[in-house]
Amino acid sequence: MSELTTVARPYAKAAFDFAVEKSAVDNWAAMLHFAGEVAKHEKLQALFASNLGTSQKADAFIQICGEQLDASGQNLIKVMAENERLPALPAVAELYAELRHEYAKEVEADVKSAVALSADEQSKLSAALEKRLARKVKLNCSIDPSLISGTLVQVGDLVIDSSVKGKLGRMAHSLQS
Repeated sequence: MSELTTVARPYAKAAFDFAVEKSAVDNWAAMLHFAGEVAKHEKLQALFASNLGTSQKADAFIQICGEQLDASGQNLIKVMAENERLPALPAVAELYAELRHEYAKEVEADVKSAVALSADEQSKLSAALEKRLARKVKLNCSIDPSLISGTLVQVGDLVIDSSVKGKLGRMAHSLQS
């Protein structure tokens, strides 16, 4: 995947810069997400690996995507096909989404708790995370009864574990050391 990320980065950056210039960041996010999901399909992976010409691959992909791609999105597909980079489309979509979140100064936080968080608890947690990260935070809450009590918050590489399960694990580790 790291090779695809390296290949995808300039395409994602170019698409993002173009989208910002045209004030179409959300439209491009939707297009790239859709194209990335389509490109993951195993039949399309076989098409990408086939001996068809690059213009035929691009035309087939554009035809499958239909009206989901505007003219600029179709041009991106054609350029990627010419350079035999269509398999990198899912990585382009992921990198574009990261650029979009960075641009909007927002992040997604995965929050696991032993019990469902109330709306008040969610708003307090969101406010605390926004203050700490200096970004707008969108919470993705889920319930994990194995935590016993407390929460486990993950934002990218940052993990904040205030669960009883985590505290017991850290205590056991320090006692064994």
